[in-house]
Amino acid sequence: MDAKAKKFIDPLITNDGKERAYVDLKELKTLWFNSGTRCNLHCQNCYIESSPTNDRLAYITDSEVVPFLEEIKTEKYPVELIGVTGGEPFLNPHMIPIIIETLKRDLEILVLTNAVNVINRYKEKLIEIKNTYGDKLHLRISLDHHTKEFHEKERGENTFDKTIENIKWFTQEGFNISIAGRSLTDENLEQATRSYEELLKKSDIKIDLENGKLVVFPEMDMNRDVPEITTECWGILNKTPEQQMCSTERMIVKRKEDEKPTVLPCTLLAYDHQFDLGETLKDSKERVQLNHKFCAQFCVLGGASCSSAK
Repeated sequence: MDAKAKKFIDPLITNDGKERAYVDLKELKTLWFNSGTRCNLHCQNCYIESSPTNDRLAYITDSEVVPFLEEIKTEKYPVELIGVTGGEPFLNPHMIPIIIETLKRDLEILVLTNAVNVINRYKEKLIEIKNTYGDKLHLRISLDHHTKEFHEKERGENTFDKTIENIKWFTQEGFNISIAGRSLTDENLEQATRSYEELLKKSDIKIDLENGKLVVFPEMDMNRDVPEITTECWGILNKTPEQQMCSTERMIVKRKEDEKPTVLPCTLLAYDHQFDLGETLKDSKERVQLNHKFCAQFCVLGGASCSSAK
């Protein structure tokens, strides 16, 4: 076994014998639900391997979501946002009831979508919801790059123009819209923001990206050799455990083989059972050991958070 393969094995100790970094739950501010791993697109590099055929995470239902929403109220957790990711959430036939069940409890909801084709069938219902609840419904639309070339290299042919068209439509209809890009080229965040702004201006789309409406996520690669994060790294990197997603967030998934949903530390680790935290939010308060490549790539070194830019 080479040195790279020996990493991320022991949850407490790194390969070089140092104490692995960990994160304690400070307070629960964001709760995510994975709607299911089926997607109408088959992207080049999807961190959760979503596709038209991947059903490893089943469609979660509104009846499975409601107990967690009720637990938030009963236990008085300071949750500020409910997030829904996928797959493509609008493939889930329970998506509209999930949105309504969330909003009627006076919780804000952020739904991630590729905005290609599938969401169109729900436009009329989404307008009704928006007219009732206003900006409490957030839609974050994936526009992986500000150029058609790089976006479609990732998302597939005939996706860029459809995405732009729906960003424009939802914005004109008064929806609370943000954009999610990806670091597909070497440009920095400032350069990417300017280029997205130019694209939106050319497309007559009015979104104030300077007002937190753009997030550009780092790329994740399971084959890349990344360093393990030790407790010493916090001081070296000038970062803290409290800055990591799992200090304020949890995610609910319904695995195909399970009878009940499972609570996980974050949106990135859906298939790794070492991160299972139980079946209720109350059970999920235990310490999270950063024993996965994505902990290093996305969160600690990438400095990203899925709940940003709502």
